[in-house]
Amino acid sequence: MATKVDQKPATLTGAQLYSRFALAGAVCCSVTHGALTPVDVVKTRIQLDPAKYNNGLIGGFRKVIQTEGAGALLTGAGPTFAGYFLQGALKFGGYEFFKQQSINLLGLETATNYRTGVYLASAGAAEFFADIALCPLEATRIRLVSEPTYANGLIGGFSKMFKTEGLGAFYAGFGPILFKQVPYTMTKFVVYEKVAEAAFRVFPKKDLSDSMQTVVNLGSGLIAGFAAAIVSQPADTMLSKINKTKGAPGEGTITRLIKISKELGLRGSFTGIGARLFMVGTLTAGQFAIYGDLKKALGATGGVEISK
Repeated sequence: MATKVDQKPATLTGAQLYSRFALAGAVCCSVTHGALTPVDVVKTRIQLDPAKYNNGLIGGFRKVIQTEGAGALLTGAGPTFAGYFLQGALKFGGYEFFKQQSINLLGLETATNYRTGVYLASAGAAEFFADIALCPLEATRIRLVSEPTYANGLIGGFSKMFKTEGLGAFYAGFGPILFKQVPYTMTKFVVYEKVAEAAFRVFPKKDLSDSMQTVVNLGSGLIAGFAAAIVSQPADTMLSKINKTKGAPGEGTITRLIKISKELGLRGSFTGIGARLFMVGTLTAGQFAIYGDLKKALGATGGVEISK
């Protein structure tokens, strides 16, 4: 009688692999950003009107509920889910793709020795393309949050902005979003990789259960989120300001950015940092935990690791 031989599942490559990375990234980003919509609403209000919302995160929650009702905390949920679904797919999928291309170009040994540079370059390239998709939806979200009576939801807000202000309105904040998101993502990925690498050096991954690996991903993501929030805070504040209202006739984006930066100053650019530390730390921890678990569930294990 023939003996049955157990076969290992085939390792995914190419489009099959990167589509799974993209799906895992899309889900982890849309779920975490969507769940934290109330925090984002309060954070944005603090940035746009610090004189009124001057009692911190908890005080901001109370003020929004008292003046506008609890439903206002979900303002912009539609653009948030849609925008970060697209952005997450391109960011996480792109990060894995560009990391692999760097390995192909440099060779595994060189890429491993210079992995910090590989992480930074891969994250920056992936985020650039992700921001092209995110920018119109982020502009719509900020307009809905800053002007609660502007429109009813994603479709209404998007259509109104396009009809009244044109395509350019969606990309008025493209400069700030790049200045915010590219350093944010570069910091986020490199800090996560470094912290996770240090943790797995002490507690080898092969010896850890799936649940303990998730704990490591959570902890590494939390630290990465705090670092990324601090690095990107000034650009986040400018993004909220420039998308609040349209510019004056003939006023270009660069002129508006210079004007806003002068008005804010260094201290003003860090308005709302407490709320953002909480928000970004929490969502980044959740993102890496969900991403790691989804990759396993989808069989996306063909990526090349270059950590030591």
